Amino acid sequence: MHSRKDIRNIAIIAHVDHGKTTLVDQLLQQSGIFSAHETLQERAMDSNDLERERGITILAKNTAITYKEFLINIVDTPGHADFGGEVERIMKMVDGVVLVVDAYEGCMPQTKFVLRKALEQNLKPIVVVNKIDRPAARPAEVIDEVLDLFIELEASDEQLEFPVVYASGLNGTSSLDPEKQDDNMLALYETIVEKIPAPTESVEEPLQFLVTLMDYNEYLGRIAIGRVNRGVVKQGQSVTVIMRDGKSKTARVEKLFGFQGLKRVEAEEAGAGDIVAIAGIKDINIGETIADPAHPEALPVLKIDEPTMQMTFLVNNSPFAGKEGKWVTSRKLRERLMKELETDVSLRVLETDSPDAFVVSGRGELHLGILIENMRREGYEMQVSKPEVIVKEVDGVKMEPLERLMIDVPEDSMGAVMESLGSRKAEMVNMINNGTGQVRLEFLIPARGLIGYNTHFLTLTRGYGVMNHAFDSYAPLIGGQVGGRHQGVLVSTETGTSTFYGMMGVEDRGILFLEPGTDIYEGMIVGEHTRDNDIVVNICKEKALTNVRSATKDDTVKMKTPRMFSLEQALEYLNDDEYCEITPKSVRLRKKILNKSERERAEKQRKQAQASV
Repeated sequence: MHSRKDIRNIAIIAHVDHGKTTLVDQLLQQSGIFSAHETLQERAMDSNDLERERGITILAKNTAITYKEFLINIVDTPGHADFGGEVERIMKMVDGVVLVVDAYEGCMPQTKFVLRKALEQNLKPIVVVNKIDRPAARPAEVIDEVLDLFIELEASDEQLEFPVVYASGLNGTSSLDPEKQDDNMLALYETIVEKIPAPTESVEEPLQFLVTLMDYNEYLGRIAIGRVNRGVVKQGQSVTVIMRDGKSKTARVEKLFGFQGLKRVEAEEAGAGDIVAIAGIKDINIGETIADPAHPEALPVLKIDEPTMQMTFLVNNSPFAGKEGKWVTSRKLRERLMKELETDVSLRVLETDSPDAFVVSGRGELHLGILIENMRREGYEMQVSKPEVIVKEVDGVKMEPLERLMIDVPEDSMGAVMESLGSRKAEMVNMINNGTGQVRLEFLIPARGLIGYNTHFLTLTRGYGVMNHAFDSYAPLIGGQVGGRHQGVLVSTETGTSTFYGMMGVEDRGILFLEPGTDIYEGMIVGEHTRDNDIVVNICKEKALTNVRSATKDDTVKMKTPRMFSLEQALEYLNDDEYCEITPKSVRLRKKILNKSERERAEKQRKQAQASV
């Protein structure tokens, strides 16, 4: 074996919001690769607009820093389990992981998820206890929690001997002692160099390169990013691309790039162990192998966990279709979904009998919600159905996904939260009370029980509760209804513009979802009913003008604040007979059948069909 002593390849993994990206900022800042005039913006690795808005990492990204004579390749991974497909691929590129854990929160569901992926690949871990400067930090207990998690995940003896670094990503400090911090990141740099093994692949053998990430450039086209598993790759070299189905084609490496900080640096050649970007190969996809034409050997295809949730994406056929979006046809919708498949390996798209409908499966509501948000920002219009969990059959038994749910709530909200989760078939597995007034509850709950729960949970805890969940396993399907909406809705009978007078007339019937002056159409959902049945209302009604003076005409009438939905809240709110209409400017809820009499006829037929069964 030929060891590249001067290279270290690491992935930074953690639960969402535990400070991975901020820690990478500090490693970049203190590495000295930026000139005095260059300023590094906060959360530099979160380059996508959505990532910056939401403060989460969605796409894995890589960078490289130089420390002494070492080149350290760092991959920043998403912390959210919905983007687990990104994490799984990255593990093939690195030799070790830096597990970042919050000094107060400790191990969370996604910590377990990302760590399991790393241990399965037999990677060497370093544990960073981040946010050590928090007033309620409890580093000793957190290290015990991490050790318990390693044991639970059946880590090897070597992995259990993990080094620990205490750090504050925000302040740019680190040390090996929890009591005092050095005002730099040297402790972390040194631990990475000493404890993470160097790549051991051979540069003498024929070339093998697994495409792990994809990028796109207007001038260069598709850019394949990955690790040279063996051999040497050179600019201008002829190669064989082995596709996922086993077929192969000949191609040429037009451009080769290494990484330096946030920039790509053109390189003449790269050897085994290097993480590089290759441009010039048309139609290349994630999971394909670039190999030596004389010895075309494929690397094992990436194994990605199956999706757990699906939605139907449809062409927008509402009365307002085509008014706000740029791309509205089924051809454009299909084209965009197929394009997404090239870079998102954990997404699935199935075509249906109807040319206007596609079943899209992903890892969770957030995964699908981010795809929809990206599409609407690009100018697409569409309708989507209620998110549904994917039920699969194993040995004749129907199985559904279970989620591990971790909740931090004030003690006085605990009873209400436990009661609400009981009705959603959740099973409590752990409860921790640290005596601080906050209680941590851990549950196993069917994934469908969590659809639409977040808003209800925030109401129960008056906004003080924190909820995290990650896919746990498949379990036998639980009978009966789990979760779902219990309230009916207010449905518009008219097409027109909502008026203050019309809205005041139905205000006592429930909560409205829009403001006066909003364009609406027949069959559109305009509010939530106080009872469990749907009713039709006319909020376009205008006040009849007369010349009779009213004694109360000068009284000020106040209207309740309407409930405005974000995209995720709208998707959670949907029922089986409803669609969410999404355009670049609007998110509207509507009934599948817009006409009232047709809707009643369809409901009658459905009940008759159920009775006959």
